Amino acid sequence: MPLDLARIHAICFDIDGTLRDTDDQLVQQFVKVLRPLRFLLPGRDSQRYARQVVMFMEEPGNFVKGLADTWHLDGHLAQLGERFRRPGSQPRGKPPLIVPGVREMLATLSTRYPLAIVTARGQRSTQAFLDAHQLTPFFRAIATEQTCEHTKPYPDPIIWAAKEMGVPPAHCLMVGDTTVDIRAGRAAGAQTVGVLCGFGQESELARLGADLILPSTAALTGYLPPK
Repeated sequence: MPLDLARIHAICFDIDGTLRDTDDQLVQQFVKVLRPLRFLLPGRDSQRYARQVVMFMEEPGNFVKGLADTWHLDGHLAQLGERFRRPGSQPRGKPPLIVPGVREMLATLSTRYPLAIVTARGQRSTQAFLDAHQLTPFFRAIATEQTCEHTKPYPDPIIWAAKEMGVPPAHCLMVGDTTVDIRAGRAAGAQTVGVLCGFGQESELARLGADLILPSTAALTGYLPPK
């Protein structure tokens, strides 16, 4: 189903795998480790499970959410991910990479639409990433795991962000790389864009009903005309 451009009055972005780059080199290293064991994996997909290992290393809560959706478990199980994350934890070492072209994309779209962050990350780690790449000024609202009683895949943070931006949730566009993002967006009544620069697979994003699937978040600019 194509995007209804006239409905889009604001845009919400996930962080991990959407704005923040994943470590593809590390993923490929785990693929080599898992390849001899792929007969034990559902679908024998070592690539997919290697990405989930890296996902766990970078963000345990998102890993649990991803597995919950992969195994078709109830949405409540996804909330267990929050128990694995240390409140207020901050990234260590060098700043995480940003998806190529994302800063330029945000600079352009922020002149056309109000923008928001909707992430299951903690507040401190979210702010650390945004500050490391000077992205904070682009966003009118930042919803983290602490913002609402429930985080993604519940619609609560999208509904909250929409209110902060002064638009109905149905006039928002939710952009993310996993089925958790698509589920949350659809539950809020928003349109959704799945991106393939993170942890999600095109087939599963399509299965959940993403309105548009892009190879990278940076490509979004070309689909949204100037106002």
